[in-house]
Amino acid sequence: MQRAKLRVYLGAAPGVGKTYKMLEEGHRRAERGADVVLAYVETHGRAATAKMADGLELIPRSHREYRGVDFPEMDLDAVLARRPQVALVDELPHSNVPGGRHEKRWQDIQDLLDAGIEVISTVNVQHLESLNDVVQRITGVPQRETVPDEVVRSADQIELVDMSPESLRRRLAHGNVYAAEKIDAALGNYFRVGNLTALRELALLWVADRVDEVLQRYREEHNIDRIWEARERVVIALPGDESGDMLIRRAARIAARAAGGELIAVHIARSDGLAGGTSPTALAAQRHLVESLGGSYHSIIGDDVPRALSEFAQAKNATQLVLGTSRRSRVNRFLTGRGIGETTTMYSGDIDVHMVTHDARPGHRRRRWWLPPNPLRQAAWGSGGRWRGIAAGLVAPPLLALLLTSVSEDLGFNLTTDILLFLTLTVAISRLGGMFSACVAAIWSSLLLNYYFIPPVHSITIAEANNAIALVVFIIVGLTVASVVNLAIRQTRSAARSSAEAETLNAFAVAVLRGDEAIAALLERFRETFTMASVSLLQRKDPGNPRLPDEIDDPTRWTLVASTGSDPALSPGGADTVIDAGPGAVLALRGRTLPAADQRVLAAFAAQATAAMERRRLAREAASAQTLAAADKMRTALLAAVSHDLRTPLAAAKASISTLRDPELELPADDRAELFEAAEESLDKLIGLVENLLDMSRLQAGALKPRLEPAAAEDIVPRAIDDVPEAAHRVLLEPPEPGIPEVLVDAPLLERVIANLIGNAVRHTDSPVTITVSALGDRVEVRIIDRGPGIPEADWDLLFRPFQRLGDRDNTVGVGLGLALSRGLAEAMGGTLLPEETPGGGLTMVLTLPARTEEVTR
Repeated sequence: MQRAKLRVYLGAAPGVGKTYKMLEEGHRRAERGADVVLAYVETHGRAATAKMADGLELIPRSHREYRGVDFPEMDLDAVLARRPQVALVDELPHSNVPGGRHEKRWQDIQDLLDAGIEVISTVNVQHLESLNDVVQRITGVPQRETVPDEVVRSADQIELVDMSPESLRRRLAHGNVYAAEKIDAALGNYFRVGNLTALRELALLWVADRVDEVLQRYREEHNIDRIWEARERVVIALPGDESGDMLIRRAARIAARAAGGELIAVHIARSDGLAGGTSPTALAAQRHLVESLGGSYHSIIGDDVPRALSEFAQAKNATQLVLGTSRRSRVNRFLTGRGIGETTTMYSGDIDVHMVTHDARPGHRRRRWWLPPNPLRQAAWGSGGRWRGIAAGLVAPPLLALLLTSVSEDLGFNLTTDILLFLTLTVAISRLGGMFSACVAAIWSSLLLNYYFIPPVHSITIAEANNAIALVVFIIVGLTVASVVNLAIRQTRSAARSSAEAETLNAFAVAVLRGDEAIAALLERFRETFTMASVSLLQRKDPGNPRLPDEIDDPTRWTLVASTGSDPALSPGGADTVIDAGPGAVLALRGRTLPAADQRVLAAFAAQATAAMERRRLAREAASAQTLAAADKMRTALLAAVSHDLRTPLAAAKASISTLRDPELELPADDRAELFEAAEESLDKLIGLVENLLDMSRLQAGALKPRLEPAAAEDIVPRAIDDVPEAAHRVLLEPPEPGIPEVLVDAPLLERVIANLIGNAVRHTDSPVTITVSALGDRVEVRIIDRGPGIPEADWDLLFRPFQRLGDRDNTVGVGLGLALSRGLAEAMGGTLLPEETPGGGLTMVLTLPARTEEVTR
């Protein structure tokens, strides 16, 4: 069955109208004849939203009991049995009550989509996993219910429901979002103009990125090469020297002129070697600089640097290209032709090219025109360099002959001098154009020497044998020197290619070690480097059996581990280049067939991909081992605690009971009562210690899940004080301020946390302990203030380590779990527990709890 479509309404904050838009779309679909049902809708008491829900079929909700409370949830089985064409499901990130098929509502929606039921849903930007921590830093409100970005990105349609902060605040003030008693608190906290503006920008940028992905995919599918200036994208060409820093900063200023501008840096490494002066250290520093400015760094290989740079910029849909200006002399330009900047500008098409001037790098010297060209540049010339060499081999010898016939007699040159000058010219031409050019120059020079300088002159005959021998030696020496020069050039190219390959492999290795999104990022780096259409990592489904011939073209026998690019190969038979990547795994490349010279890099990259797979497997095993080690450590500590700290109350209780049972002792009533009281007190201590040990074990194992419900902190604190008998006359609870919001906590656990903190404070000070409850923005703070000796700030972290006692007066009071357990329980409820120094001396424990707000409970 074909998977159905998902449509998501995305909003920046509660109240912008996502649910209303969803219901409005449902009515439009129903009017067009579609079978539409309300699988789940949450009106939050808003009259307009509830009215919009009228007229649509509502699937009754299922009810699940959890910890004694009844919760309504979407009835997934009923929706699947009803099988409508369209289902409206509100609140995509919602966490289901335990007892259903899935933990999250978005997982329920996946089942509906798989069943062929189209789904329309809603989500706020603060619930996106990637933005969750950003929103918390902006608003101060933690969001416990999140949805993976990929779930929302995979939606077929994403529609932004936008509203200006001022309009949303007016809607809130008119009572169209929250009840009247919550309006003032909401306007002063979560719904401040600054918060709403920041959330709106996050939502707009996130949707813009999604739109950009769709646009890029459309361009690839329709083979559109022209630049569409939908967003400012600035590509920087890094030459690999110190001037790259200046280019990056200049490009960053250009990108910053437009909102949402993107910065992309690229270094082109020639497949036949690195350009002279490239510094891996400089490139590494520049990559860090680009990433610190919010950009991305890429390294690709290309024989033709200007063309590779232009193709990369066009593939990225770049609007601007930043290059450094050339430092070549005019003569150099005349001899070597267009430079990289000029050629790139010619290829750039619709892309604006910026040629940025810069200072010559330290130690850089301009090559003099009369010196032979750099062999690496000679390699880059390709056929153009060979044609220049042939032309020089044909033109230069006649010019030299003409010059020598004019000045030889005046300067006193003889035949030996003439031969040496022609030999020097032949060697120079071999440096320019290679072996074939040297052959042309040597033969042509020998004919000219014979005709103009060897008697009889102006004749191709040779009168003396030694002159003939001299010409033969001239040709042999010229060709020998040319062959040596040609060999040196090839070896230089080979060494440079090896250096380029080493740089590429180093980049791959760094990506693996850095954990850059593991295998997917590694494949993307390789695809960019070799300009492939797609790269796939395929794993055989039965690697233990021998590979059959028909497996090559059968996608059902292969598992796609990871891929990048458009239209990835699903089997080795659908790829242009295939290479083994370990037992049962292959790399499948589409786009072009890589030459044999690149096979070494490809094989090494396959090894890197295999290493990444192994690294991911080992990481999972290490995480599992770490969990087991932590559990083992906890078990060991528990056993140590039981063997030592539980011995005292057990011994005291046993001694009291043994004395009371002794038939030979006749004890007065007061003594018997005292023994009973001692036994009861010891057993109470034992019960408390065991409860702490068990709760700490459950926290460490993640099995203790608080039941969060609204409660008043000022009502819980008095009950916690009553739980500590020794605190009866030593604890002062200051009257709380009016209007303190409720907190979203597990009331019994919070009572226990506060009781632990009070008991710890009472044991460590003889002075009164003060407790205050106050509201601070979107949080509620409970402070337990003592005036005792205090604890140095350097030792504050030790307070919360299990099985640690810091400054205890009595070593028989417990196993050092009170504060550790209190912090664990506080964090499990979404709060924090931190120590502070009491002004004037002592220690203050600050317990911060999340206030109950509409955003948190939804």
